Amino acid sequence: MILEHGGRLNAAVKRWGIARQHWLDLSTGINPLSWPVPEIPAHLWQRLPEADDGLNEIIRDSYAAPAHADCEPVAGSQAAIMALPRLRQPCCVGIPVIGYQEHAYHWRQAGHTIVSISAAHIHAEGDECWLDELDVLVWINPNNPTGERIPTATLLRWHARLQQRGGWLIVDEAFIDSTPQFSLCAHSGLPGLLILRSLGKFYGLAGVRAGAVLGDATIVQALRKLLGPWTLSGPARYLMAQALQDLDWQAQTRARLLADSQRLAHILQSAGLSPLGGTALFQTVQLDSAAQLAEQLAAQGVLVRSFAEPGMLRFGLAADEQQWQRLQSALPAQLGD
Repeated sequence: MILEHGGRLNAAVKRWGIARQHWLDLSTGINPLSWPVPEIPAHLWQRLPEADDGLNEIIRDSYAAPAHADCEPVAGSQAAIMALPRLRQPCCVGIPVIGYQEHAYHWRQAGHTIVSISAAHIHAEGDECWLDELDVLVWINPNNPTGERIPTATLLRWHARLQQRGGWLIVDEAFIDSTPQFSLCAHSGLPGLLILRSLGKFYGLAGVRAGAVLGDATIVQALRKLLGPWTLSGPARYLMAQALQDLDWQAQTRARLLADSQRLAHILQSAGLSPLGGTALFQTVQLDSAAQLAEQLAAQGVLVRSFAEPGMLRFGLAADEQQWQRLQSALPAQLGD
């Protein structure tokens, strides 16, 4: 079984018969104006990656992680999502009901029992007994696709409760870069805490397949051993180091993404759609006719991410004024109200 994701543009081209260059792909939640990739030094193509190239220190500094937190660059957070379930004997793993489905899939494939964590669990004031049946809790912060963000204090409280029994808290922060003040990386030296980061979304470099795991040194060392050498290519290590140190670009991009996300929310609201939630990189709406609307937009060459349950559509950001106008003109004609 292969789970579906956004960005399946080739499949859309085949189904709808619309040439690739004519699509407006808003399905991925990836920054459409990515970090400008420089020329890669030629020697990096000729040598194996070297783990002592300083990248680990750059990652720690960029994410404000403590010196005693371990760090392992990986081929996108997906590499860690697939490997971490293999580091524990079968146990009970809490996964959000609505969220990135690769987490549940790979923990289940490794023989673990999945406990679905709903909004009723996390918003039950004063009652966090549900944590006591878990050995591992995987959380996505902010959530994809709802955009919900759990406060740092709450996550740390969950972690402390899990740690009383040797449990783990794994936090997927794929969409946190626009709001780094809410990251848990500053606490990544705590035992049983792991943070997943990626260059794919905020930096718009999904194709590089570069990310990092920060956290408990014992667990990260076990992950490093499991993954083996050269999990991240030399060119990818070079680009990751350069991107994480480009502070001016990061600051400018955060401001732009916030403004663009607000514009997207306004466009959706003007078309009669009420955003369920979102981040600086996407807005998600929920409606009974979600699949129908996605089909109607696709027929016009506008690709959005459709979620079968519970009827949600995720809209990413447009790259330029022409794309914004195209989205705005496509929506009202499809809603019929």
